[in-house]
Amino acid sequence: MNTAALGQTLSHRLTFSGVLLMLFGLLTGLAVPKFANPRMGLASHVEGVMGGMLLTVLGLIWPRLKLGPHAMKAGGLLAIYGAFANWINPLIAAAWDAGGSMMPGASKGKKGTAFQEAVIGALSVSLVLALLPAVVIVLWGLRRTG
Repeated sequence: MNTAALGQTLSHRLTFSGVLLMLFGLLTGLAVPKFANPRMGLASHVEGVMGGMLLTVLGLIWPRLKLGPHAMKAGGLLAIYGAFANWINPLIAAAWDAGGSMMPGASKGKKGTAFQEAVIGALSVSLVLALLPAVVIVLWGLRRTG
């Protein structure tokens, strides 16, 4: 598959994933009062909608990026993983009434079991390790050449 075709494929995948994540974020918003920690549920709702918009915008600009096929694939997959992890992490914390070790403000300091906090911590670290390189790849792809 040539780079232009790959760019179009990833553009569609990112845009679809973005709209899907926005839907998940909106549905999460309907459930906010039902969570053990509604404030953390609200954080998940906002992250879902904002992450969905991020992926949708990335999908729209993806064909314009000047990247090789490996960077293009890596950037797209990292962005999708990072955005979905950024939505599901506070969703899990809202259900568990946990997250105080990584998100003390949103969780109001409430901490879950050691296992729950480890899961939330691992997701927090992994989403940062996915989104930061994804954004750097996009910035690199937007550079002017010539």
